[in-house]
Amino acid sequence: MTFTLTFTDIFLILLLLLFLQPVVRQWLLQRSRVRVLRAIEQKRRSRVIALIHRQETLSLLGFPLARFIDINDSEQVLRAIKLTAPDVPIDLILHTPGGLVLAAEQIARALRRRKAPVTVFVPHYAMSGGTLIALAADAIVMDENAVLGPVDPQLGQYPAASIVKAVEQKSLDEIDDRTLILADVARKALRQTRETVIDLLTSKAVPAKRAEAMADKLASGVWTHDYPISLAEAQALGLPVSTDVPPEIYRLMALYPQAGARRPSVAYIPLPYAPPKEDQPGRS
Repeated sequence: MTFTLTFTDIFLILLLLLFLQPVVRQWLLQRSRVRVLRAIEQKRRSRVIALIHRQETLSLLGFPLARFIDINDSEQVLRAIKLTAPDVPIDLILHTPGGLVLAAEQIARALRRRKAPVTVFVPHYAMSGGTLIALAADAIVMDENAVLGPVDPQLGQYPAASIVKAVEQKSLDEIDDRTLILADVARKALRQTRETVIDLLTSKAVPAKRAEAMADKLASGVWTHDYPISLAEAQALGLPVSTDVPPEIYRLMALYPQAGARRPSVAYIPLPYAPPKEDQPGRS
């Protein structure tokens, strides 16, 4: 018995392969991520949790999906913590612009209750809610060019501290009821965030006075919300920061590609470069 493929059959096979290609590629990428995570765990004898938010093209149509810390993230991280014995260290890899205060605070408080050491790795940036989570760690390991960020609360598109300041500069008869209500919520948000930061820091044996000073700097709107807190500034604040980021973490980050245009905006040869050696006699 012989089978002959018609043009329609070939077209359908190609169409099926086209639809399966993104699924297979994503499965292979996920396998690679798991292998790197396992390698870090074996090296450090710890549970490794990655909380990485990048834009990834997951759909067949190629639309990028922007991510931030949400309730689903907190559920997943809390489940991973629950599956980890109390005496097993936890390494949390953070790469995030921030997100929901509720979700970030849940993760931070769960890490704070751990008996075994908790280390947060920041290869590039952990802003806002990411910094709040990092405050619960026993140690923060940052790349020398990585940054943290202020944790002052935001109400919609406005910083809570700016709302309070704007209201305080006007008389009551100049302010409508909606703005007054917004200012009241902003004051509560500032107080709650400050108390959370103090609670997280003092639970890690930071003296109360220093914890209050750090909370005033991080949570009261001293900086803009997207202000990058460098390694030196984090150390000056008194945070337990070092720079020994394992190379495997950079390998893991490479497995979370940033979605974008088909033509890349950054190009380089992906090899480590060493200083050039001096020319030797008789060698071209």
